[in-house]
Formats: sequence, C-alpha cells, structure tokens
Amino acid sequence: MPNVYAVIMAGGVGARFWPRSREKSPKQLLEILDKNSMIVNTVKRIETIIKPANILIVTNKLQKPIIVKQLPYIPVDNIIVEPFGRNTAPCIGLAALFLQRNDPEAVMVTLPADHIIQDVEEFHRILRLAIWVAYESGKLITVGIHPTRPETGYGYIQYNDIDDGTNPYFSRGIYKVKTFAEKPNEETAKKFIESGEFVWNSGMFIWRVDTILKEIKKSLPEIYSELMKIDEKIGTAQYEQTLELSYKLIRGISIDYGVMEKSQDVLVIRGDFGWSDVGSWDEVFRLSGKDDNGNSVTGKVMLHNTKNTYIYSPNKFVAALDVEDLIIIESDDALLVCKVGKSQDVKEVVDYLRRKQMDEYL
Repeated sequence: MPNVYAVIMAGGVGARFWPRSREKSPKQLLEILDKNSMIVNTVKRIETIIKPANILIVTNKLQKPIIVKQLPYIPVDNIIVEPFGRNTAPCIGLAALFLQRNDPEAVMVTLPADHIIQDVEEFHRILRLAIWVAYESGKLITVGIHPTRPETGYGYIQYNDIDDGTNPYFSRGIYKVKTFAEKPNEETAKKFIESGEFVWNSGMFIWRVDTILKEIKKSLPEIYSELMKIDEKIGTAQYEQTLELSYKLIRGISIDYGVMEKSQDVLVIRGDFGWSDVGSWDEVFRLSGKDDNGNSVTGKVMLHNTKNTYIYSPNKFVAALDVEDLIIIESDDALLVCKVGKSQDVKEVVDYLRRKQMDEYL
C-alpha cells in the first residue's frame, strides 16, 4: 500500500454564507448543520484511512489560530499558510512541495474543508479504490457525484460510459473523462442529466505527488517556476519572503481550469454517498429538518402563517408573520433576508461591502 496523505484546502472566505461567514471565521470553521465545524468533520471522516500525522491543511494567517484550536491533534507544522489566496492550483502545488520531500510517489488525497458526506462507509470505499488506482496508474483521479437533480450550482464532468477496451478500470466504476463543464443553466443541466453521461464535479482529487507536479509543470509552467523557487527555500529563513514574492507573481487559477481540463490522463470515479458542497444557504435549508409547513428555524423564533422559510437567529428574537419562501440569517452586526432560491447572490453583498470599504462587515 502506498504512503497516503490528505491535503485539506481551507483558505476560502465562504462569501455565499455571509453574514455568518467572515474572513476571520469562514464557513469551514463554523458549525453549520451539527455541533462540529465543517473542517473538524472533514478530518474526522478521513482519520481512519489517513492518520492525523499525514493530514496537511492549507489556510491563511487569519484562520490558522482557529484551526489549531479546533484540531489540536493535527501537528502545527502540517498547517501550511498561504500569504493570500490564489485559487486551488497554487494551493495544491504548494502542498505537493512539502509532500514530495517525504515520498514523491506518495498518494495525495485533496479535499475541500467544507463538504457534507452522509454515507461515510461508501465514501471510504471510493477513497480506497481511488488511492490504489492513482498509485498504480499514475493518473489524475477525480470524484464525480451521481446527480440527483438538474443542479445549476455545481460544475459537471462528462465521462466515457462505453468500454472501449483501453481503460483497465472500467469494470470497477472508474471512467475516462471527456470534458469538464462549468455551472450550467437549468435547461442545460436537464440535458446533462438526461444523457446519463454526466456527474457533478465534487472538487475532490486523488493523485500521486509526482504526477500532479508533473502536470502543473506541463500545463502551468509559470506557476511551476515560482513553486520551484519556493521549494528551494522550504526550511530556511528565506522561505516566508520567497513565498510571498512568488505568490504576488502567481496568477490565481483553479486546478480544474489550469490542469484537469488540459490533461489527457484524467479518470473519474462515480460516487453516491450523500454528498453536498453546502455552497449556499439554500443548500443548508435543503439539508435541514423541517416542520409540517416546510420551515426550519434555529433560535428564538415565532412563526405565524409562515411557510417554506429558513431562519437562523440564535441571538435575537425573530417573528415571521404571513411570509413564505424566505431565508433570514442573523449575526451580531448584520441581517440577511433573501428569497429562497436566490442565496447564491449573497456574494454580491460581499462584493458591495468591499467596494464601499466596509471592512467591519467582512
């Protein structure tokens, strides 16, 4: 069995979860659907497969102290700090630099910090299979989620569902990727579902360390060049300065755009384990328990003739009278009210606050 490491990406700000999610306490560090934060649940899900000493977390300076507090059993040296966010490709490349020092052929399981997975046993089965195939084949493996509805908030992956004899893993439910598709409109999403050739893009990746660095070198040579400058300084007094200088030059790009869409060596393994990326308040509402009128509330709330409404207000009393299809989120200094189905637009609030330099609300 190969050496296996996990890299958990935890540097995002969760703009769609404003006003609860802020730069210092983003979505992945919050308790969203249970009493553990999302990053704690992410680590707990994998620690029977990957020991805590082999779990790395990539985050930023603001969030590191909270992560250290929430995950005291993860070695502090395993928490890698980016000077500022540059999307997932540089994040993954930076983590790979640290891992290659121990074992260039180690398998790297790359996971976002803010997903929900309900069937953990099936998730483990998928991970174990993906780990072995990644090690044996030297290919890039991604996890595609069996779609249950024409979701417009997720990217999609089209795969080859016909066994042409060139894929030795076909019989085990691992397929060659044809294309990656960005978030579609509803009509296109329905066509994707009807074709039977598409899965949701989960943003989970499994590959050998040497494989992903080789692919970054091939598809993103300018980023690879900066990563090599950083690599030379790891463990020295010049590391922090070099890291910051290189990150100023590195362009922000996702691993999907930068590598996966360009590579000819991508396989997708279908997963069906109750997955959600919890990308909006609408998704939290969908996953929450509801009363007979379709409402879900947290806090001191009075409802009168109210239907299909989600209210989170642990600190202030809220009375909702004769309304329906609303999402109401309260924090210490802000209040969000939006229509159900429109919470993806919450990021517009964050953009507005940045334009107005209202940093106290970010």
